[in-house]
This record gives sequence, C-alpha cells and structure tokens, in this order.
Amino acid sequence: MVATPRFLLLQARNPDDPVRESERRDFLWATGLPDEAIDTYDLLQGPPRREVWQRYDGLFVGGSGEYNVSDGSCPHLDATLAFLNEIVAAAKPMFASCFGFQLLTVALGGRVERDTSRTEVGTFRIYLTPQGREDELFRRLPDAFDAQLGHKEHVTRFPDHRALPLAYSDLSPYQALRIPGVPIWATQFHPELNRESNLGRLMRYRDVYVRTLGEEAFRKLVENFRESPEANMLLPWFLELVFGWRSPRLTASA
Repeated sequence: MVATPRFLLLQARNPDDPVRESERRDFLWATGLPDEAIDTYDLLQGPPRREVWQRYDGLFVGGSGEYNVSDGSCPHLDATLAFLNEIVAAAKPMFASCFGFQLLTVALGGRVERDTSRTEVGTFRIYLTPQGREDELFRRLPDAFDAQLGHKEHVTRFPDHRALPLAYSDLSPYQALRIPGVPIWATQFHPELNRESNLGRLMRYRDVYVRTLGEEAFRKLVENFRESPEANMLLPWFLELVFGWRSPRLTASA
C-alpha cells in the first residue's frame, strides 16, 4: 500500500480571516486526504525554511485574503518568489491555485495585473490549450469544463520559457500552467472548491459586493454559480499521478 502523502498548505491570510481554516478543509475535501495529512503555514511571516518544507511530501498554495501580487502588498513577496524558484529547482511536488498561480507565474518571470473588467467570480467555462490536451494530468479533463473562480487580478504575460500554458477562459488567456519535467502545476481557478464552498466565500463579502454592484447585479452573480465536477477531480488525479496514492474520491466517482 502506498503511504498517504503529507502536504503543507501555504496561505497569506490574516489571523482573523475565516477562510484560513475553511481553505484547509476545502483541500481536505477535494483531495480526500485525512485530516492529519495537511498542515498550514502562514506566508505573512515569510516563506518556510528548507527544514520545514522538506518534512512534507508536497506543497499546496492557496489564497491570499486581502493581499495581492500586482501591487506588492503581500509581505515578504520577494522572499516568497525566491522560495518558489527554490521549490522548482528541487522538483518538489506542488499544486498551486488562484493566488498561488499568480505567485508562481511572477516567480517564473511572468506578469500579473489588476483588471476589474476581467474579474471572474463564480463558475466559468475553462478550455484546454493544445499543451493542456497533451499534459499527463490535464488530458484527463474534457476540452471544455466548468471551474470555480474568484479573482480580480490575472496573468498578462506568461513565462513561456519556463512553463506551458494549459488552459484559458473567455476573460483570462492563462488559467493553468505546468512546469515541464517537474511535478508542479498551478491554476487560476480553484479545483479545491465546489459550488457550495465558492458561493460561501462570496456570501462572506455580500455587503461589499452589493454596495459595489447593486442588489440585482449581485443576484445575477449568485445565479452564475454551478457545480464543477471535472475540475474537482484534478487534485485526486494529481495525487494518483505523482504519489501513486488513490483518493477515496476516485473510488466514489468510479
């Protein structure tokens, strides 16, 4: 029997952010890993030391709460970018989503910008690129699938010399990447979220959205949320591909 892999989930969230713990639970749900298999680490104190991350089989990178990549508001940003390049050089297994995707893109030499006209909050259609259809992980997805999103910043320059673009949406040309030759993937969308958990995040900030959009626009926004069953299989497939560990979620979906 293959040993259950252990992961360190990297977050950039304030201590009072309610998503701090719920994000860990989201990754537990999406992966099917037992509770003790995912620990969290606060990037607001700087990146983890080598002796810390080497204790784990792999890394997840999650959200950022109030912090952004484009404006440098995330504390210890340069140190975190250097850390991610260290992870790449070490070929440490990693799956990064949303803020993690943006961090990794910038670490590899790409660019992230804030563009509210390309905001994606809710469930959106994602399309595979030719590279995505050839990728050993993403080729298990259909050419078009639904995924959960929640971002105002997006990648405007892709690090072509160091990564492969795997997916895109109508509003964002870069929705996923793979670093060739190492077990590292990242997505702008959230494979760890389903309709309920993504909608729950929206509702935590309902008053802000209503003030910005108005009641009718907010109602239409809520109606946009759908289930995303294919995207939700990415993390179990990642664990099976990289570690040979078969998630209970794979058995349940068979």
